[in-house]
Parts: sequence; C-alpha cells; structure tokens
Amino acid sequence: MPYPKPKVPEGGVKAAFPGFIAPALASSIGKVPSGDRWIHEVKFDGYRVQLHIANEGIHIYTRRGHDWTDRFKKIATDAWHLKTKSAIIDGEVVVPAEDGTTDFAVLQKVLRAGRPSDLLVMYAFDLLYLNGYDMRKAPLVTRKAELEKVLKGTDILLSQSFDIDGAHMLKTACEMGLEGVVSKRRDSRYTSDRTDAWVKMTCRQRETLQIVGFSLKDNRFDGLYVGRQDGDQLIYAGKVDHGFTPGTVTDVRKRLAPLVQKAQAYSQKIKKPNAVWVKPSLLAEVEYRARSAEGKLRHPVFKGFREDL
Repeated sequence: MPYPKPKVPEGGVKAAFPGFIAPALASSIGKVPSGDRWIHEVKFDGYRVQLHIANEGIHIYTRRGHDWTDRFKKIATDAWHLKTKSAIIDGEVVVPAEDGTTDFAVLQKVLRAGRPSDLLVMYAFDLLYLNGYDMRKAPLVTRKAELEKVLKGTDILLSQSFDIDGAHMLKTACEMGLEGVVSKRRDSRYTSDRTDAWVKMTCRQRETLQIVGFSLKDNRFDGLYVGRQDGDQLIYAGKVDHGFTPGTVTDVRKRLAPLVQKAQAYSQKIKKPNAVWVKPSLLAEVEYRARSAEGKLRHPVFKGFREDL
C-alpha cells in the first residue's frame, strides 16, 4: 500500500486505533434546513459501510459492525490505493446508474446474482480516524477536507458537500431522481448516535419493517405481510405486493420456508385467509407513498432484504 510519511491531520487527537465505531445517524425531518450553519449532501440508496485500514489490512463493516469485506472485495481493492497508513472512513456502497442515481434493489440484485464486482462504488462522506489520530472531535468541514486529501486520485469517491439553500438542494435532488438530501451542521463533531446535527429528508418515503408472513393465491406468491415494532408491540403495517420479479419471488420463498409457523406474530391478530405466517426474523426495505392514520402503508413496493441490520 503506497503512502507518504503521515502528517498530523488538522483537528486530530492522538489515539490508538479504536476498532469499529457505532455510526452517526441522521434524524428524519419535514423540511430541509437552510442557513450558513448547514451543508448538504446527496442521500445515497445503498449499504452504509465503515472502511478500516490498519496494520496493512483492510476490512469493511456494515452499520451494525458485521464484516462484509468478502462481499465488497472491489471496494477493499480500491482502498489499497488510499494514501494513508491507517484510517476509518464512513460511507455508502452503491451501484450507480448512468444518470448518477442509486437504487438499493439494484445493489441487492448485483450482490445476489454475483455480477462483476466493478459495478460497486463507495462514496465516502466522513473521516473518523487517520494515521494515529482520532478525528471525531474535529469540525465536520475539517474532517471532510482531510478526507478529500486521502481519497484524491483513487476510485473511492468523495461525497460532495453543497453550500446552497436547503430547499433548492432537495428540489434539485428529487428532480434528478435521487434518493434525497442529508444536511449536516458544518461545525458538528462525529457522534455515535441519532442527533439533530445530521438530518435527512427523502424524495420518497422508506421504512425497514419485519416480515410477518406472506400470501398465497392459487398456490402462487401474492405478497408479504409486514409489521412495525412499537415498544413491545408488533403492529400490522400492511401487505407489500409490488416490486417482486420471478427471481425475487424465488429468493423470498426460499428464505421464508424455514421460518413458517402456525401462529402469527402480530400483537393484535388480523384475519388473512390466504396467509402463511413466519417467525419475524427477516427485515424488508419498503418504499411507499404515505401512511394511513393507523400506520398502514399506501402503495408499498418491496426494495429488498436488509441483511446489514
């Protein structure tokens, strides 16, 4: 791995390599913030990852700390060209379309089908550790400036920050077919929690839900029943019957077959004559237009399983 003699990064605090760091999370909002305190980034539709470089080794972790280096071999190969001795980089792995948009369902299909790994791209948006220095207490704009130096000339791309009006940023993102916008306070530290220093707004609504069962119509797959955890209650969130290809249906039924059980897991039982109930141990990423007053999804579309959570 080629790298120059490490320099002391601006804002860094001398520290041992910390290992996996719980990620900073963005809070959902109803209006994109504006003003000089904020910078805005494109919200990507992929897998959140944490890239670790240490002791001549490279590892890629999911947001829950699962090691997915083998699944993202192309990203690991790209990381060998980074100009650093050790680093922890926060980012997202996606499969970008020609127009720059990203789609979680497309990423899942690529990984499931074993297509060429050169379709995968990592967008990096934060630097947590660099060459023996913890960067989390440095202001966001300082961390990103150091990150840009590390990424220069490599295939791991910098997630650009835009210093423009927040409403205009969201309008432009939605017109381009992008996922949405993440807004961050320019002076914020990196905090392993969901705070108001990072906020997000999507062009389309998304939710990760538990799969509680599936429907059969004339012995053919006819959609998933999903639920939302509310305290210790598992609440019915609707039936998802769009977004399934023949290949997806085969995969869904294969995964659910070992989980079939007689009893439904909803806290308040529902009547669905064609339902096959399953142990709610799998998560589905679902896109929808709106929710009813009871929390039921309107026009839901299956985007894929969430295996990284």
